Amino acid sequence: MEFAGKKAIITPEACLIIATYDENGIPNAMNAAWGTQKDPDEILIVLSNHKTTENFEKTGAFTVAFGTVDTVVISDYFGVESGKKVNKIEKAGVHVHKSAHVNAPIIEEYPLTLECTVKKWDPEAELLIGKIVAMQADESILTDGKVDLGKLKPISFDPSMNLYRVLGEPVGHAFKDGLALR
Repeated sequence: MEFAGKKAIITPEACLIIATYDENGIPNAMNAAWGTQKDPDEILIVLSNHKTTENFEKTGAFTVAFGTVDTVVISDYFGVESGKKVNKIEKAGVHVHKSAHVNAPIIEEYPLTLECTVKKWDPEAELLIGKIVAMQADESILTDGKVDLGKLKPISFDPSMNLYRVLGEPVGHAFKDGLALR
């Protein structure tokens, strides 16, 4: 076995686009990789200090969209530029509207968005827990009223190679295929 370093490679890492408003109603977005679903109606994200964290500390709300094959360039841009230096929404040329459920923007170029309130924010632990109050999904990514990841084409961050990768085709059925070994 070859030594590949000590950097953890946990995969897949989502490409999450967190959007907020500042105290003046100006939208901002950032790219975050370290997040997961905590409960059916909660999301957990690890974040250091950013313009985004300053914003949701004031507004108590944020949205989370999922980077896709079609949004890889703007998704990456939201991760390489600082919202403290430039209006990333304006520079990226994306379109936003205010969520009907929380005080945060929805970026229209993303077909799937979670609308969240801040349930817990611990800046020392760099841990955000959001309560999901609504979800917006474009009809183009739905099959029988459910989000179809094959249509969404979400991307994940590959920390080993610093790449974005598309999630692949189905290879099995959860809670079914393993029953053959019972």
